Amino acid sequence: MGQELKKIKDAEGLNASPVLAKEIKNYLIDIDGTITEDVPNEEPQRMATCKPFEDALKTINNWYEKGHIITFFTSRTDAHKQVTENWLDQHGFKYHGVLYNKPRGGNYHWIDNHLVKATRYKGTFSELVKKEVSIEVFDD
Repeated sequence: MGQELKKIKDAEGLNASPVLAKEIKNYLIDIDGTITEDVPNEEPQRMATCKPFEDALKTINNWYEKGHIITFFTSRTDAHKQVTENWLDQHGFKYHGVLYNKPRGGNYHWIDNHLVKATRYKGTFSELVKKEVSIEVFDD
């Protein structure tokens, strides 16, 4: 599976933002409280010593090996870049990038022109399953 982007056109035939192949997922994964203990930015010394959740490491590396894009999206700031990437590398996480400065506080509501699927982490990384749920959408 390649990670090449497919060129697409909009309704008027103009170039639009390219997309990945349907079988490739673009995972955006939080760090604190999701792949390791919940370490606040105010305690950066803990960022170097916290332990990864083993199921997270195994699952994420499996997704990477299958050709999916792995990007960590964290509320850690640019000042935490070195300790964060050293920690990810030290523990063997396979990834493509890290995005810093995610807004803090949770209750995220993502609006995008591309398909967005959200999975709330509740303590275990495992295979994803499909379930029907209620979502908010724009009123037509």
